[in-house]
Amino acid sequence: MTSPGGRTPEDTAVDAEAPDASDASGGLDEPTRALSGDTVGASLRTDDAGSSSEPAHAAATTDPDRTAWIPTVPGDGSSPGGGAHEASPSGARRRPVLIGAAVVGLLVVLYLGDLLFSSTDVPRGVAVAGVEIGGMSKPGAEEALRAQLSGRASEPVALQAGTASATVDPRAAGLELDVEATIARAGEQPFNPWTRLTSLFGTRDVPPVTRVNAFALGQALDGARPQLDRPVAEGTVRYEGLEPVAVPSVPGVVVDGATAGQAVVDHWLDPTPVALPVTETPVTVTPEGIQRAIDGFARPAVAGPLTVVGDAKNATVTTRAITSFVRFTPDGRGGLTPGIDEPAAIAAVEPQLRTTEAEPRDATLAFTGAAATVVPAVVGREIDWPRTFSGIVEALGRPDGEAPPVFTPPPTAPGAEPAAPPPATGRAVNAVYTTTQPEVTTESLAALGPAEMIGEFTTRGFKPDSGQNIRRVAEIVNGQIIAPNSVFSLNEASSPRNEANGFVPAGIIDDGAPGRGVGGGVSQFATTLYNAGYFAGLRNVEHKEHSYYISRYPAGREATVFEGSIDLRLGNDGPTPIYIRTQWTPSSITVQLYGIKRYDVASEPGPRTNQTPPGVRDLGGDPECNASQGSEGFTITDTRVLRDVRTGEVRREPRTVRYEPQPTVTCNGP
Repeated sequence: MTSPGGRTPEDTAVDAEAPDASDASGGLDEPTRALSGDTVGASLRTDDAGSSSEPAHAAATTDPDRTAWIPTVPGDGSSPGGGAHEASPSGARRRPVLIGAAVVGLLVVLYLGDLLFSSTDVPRGVAVAGVEIGGMSKPGAEEALRAQLSGRASEPVALQAGTASATVDPRAAGLELDVEATIARAGEQPFNPWTRLTSLFGTRDVPPVTRVNAFALGQALDGARPQLDRPVAEGTVRYEGLEPVAVPSVPGVVVDGATAGQAVVDHWLDPTPVALPVTETPVTVTPEGIQRAIDGFARPAVAGPLTVVGDAKNATVTTRAITSFVRFTPDGRGGLTPGIDEPAAIAAVEPQLRTTEAEPRDATLAFTGAAATVVPAVVGREIDWPRTFSGIVEALGRPDGEAPPVFTPPPTAPGAEPAAPPPATGRAVNAVYTTTQPEVTTESLAALGPAEMIGEFTTRGFKPDSGQNIRRVAEIVNGQIIAPNSVFSLNEASSPRNEANGFVPAGIIDDGAPGRGVGGGVSQFATTLYNAGYFAGLRNVEHKEHSYYISRYPAGREATVFEGSIDLRLGNDGPTPIYIRTQWTPSSITVQLYGIKRYDVASEPGPRTNQTPPGVRDLGGDPECNASQGSEGFTITDTRVLRDVRTGEVRREPRTVRYEPQPTVTCNGP
């Protein structure tokens, strides 16, 4: 076999003079020396001449089991010095391991130190409603939250639902921040090293914990819904000038009531508005349906003017006016149904046909002295607009053509309906008229027969404010008729007696003391009407005297009213109606009753009995105190005597009244 370098084993020699193998190996034991010889024996040392040493060869030949130590060749990377062996590879392998162990140890020390010093802190990277509290001590985090969120907790909470917005008062909505529970929700320091490391480079949002009154929050959100919900805007057609233009449908947006409350609870303290969950409400009108409405009706509708045929007069509706009242509504099948805005259409037509209408006018009595004559009623004639416009959509769909002629109805017989025009053709509709009967007909007043004044009474003495109320109630009652076998109610005729109906605050008697109330003075009119009915022989169905006697009224023959509880009701049990006439002056009020006289009436007042002197009441502590002179209390009986003018029969109707003493009011005070 040829050795490295081109020599044969025979050419290789082991130096016989070489030191003992035990010395050359540095005292290695036998197995180690054998291992070393086996390890390095493959590299045989050669001399400079390239030939092996003969003694070595001889030794090898002599003791084949001997392992000879071959010195390394200088310059081959071995340790310097003759006889030293190569460095072991295991040392090089141990160096990275030691470095890695040192690094791991250092990290362990840092981890344990970080865990120890932050064991009571809020985990790093935690933020609550935009306030970063990560790494703070828990007391410090609580203080930071209170300092930065207390202002937000009292400010209106901004809500956002799509493009709509609103606010709610957090206190009214029952929202309150729970700081301690919020810190607890953030959790404790994590033990996972990786989690602790990543927390240095990120933020974790923790929702604040809120104490909430669910009922109050629900009410607050319901109150904001009108501002947040957007109803469906179905597509339609509008006019720009005379050109119809499509208006696309817009889906509706409705706040999701089931989840909106939780969204508010989670985000009401955020620096941005709370985004409420919404659901979209679909539309029904399609773009194709809108286009069909434009082509099929909107454009033909303004092809020419429209004519409304009235009574001896026509109304012309211009194309510009047509655009003001044409409307469209969804048909439920993706399209639009044409129609009109009736008030807008009336505004375009009524001024032109106003002279063809007549307001109803009640029949009245004209007086010459005490004699009365009947002024006939006027039957009203008015246009029935819904019936008139019932065919307008069809007419607007017709092509433009010649306008119809003016229709002049023939003379109408008394009580008959006027003749209607012939059916309209082309772009025209006929005005439909109806008659309106007056409330007081000519026949009802004619039924009075030879009417005469059957009852009259006048009272005087009232202040200007009371006089205004007396005048107002007199205006309301004047001209009213008490039909045969019917009852007249003053409260029903004049209610409501409030400022909107023309009544004003004026003097009243309140528990025996002067006061003020809206409608004060109406009781004086009630007394006047009662006495007129008393002398006309009307039946006293209901009436009540004042609790305290008022000297300007006849004792035992007067009346008071109070809306809703005390009324004056007079019955007409005769066969003919009775007409009420009132006359007001700044110092008096007169009521006259006209009809067929049935009775001669007289009053027989009795003496005053059971007189009681007035007491004294001091109202000095009342800033509105009005001193007044009291009056004694007493009992009196008044008897109405009625004599039938046809039979001469006499009937007596006694009525006993007790008046309480009215105290003398002083304003002296304590």
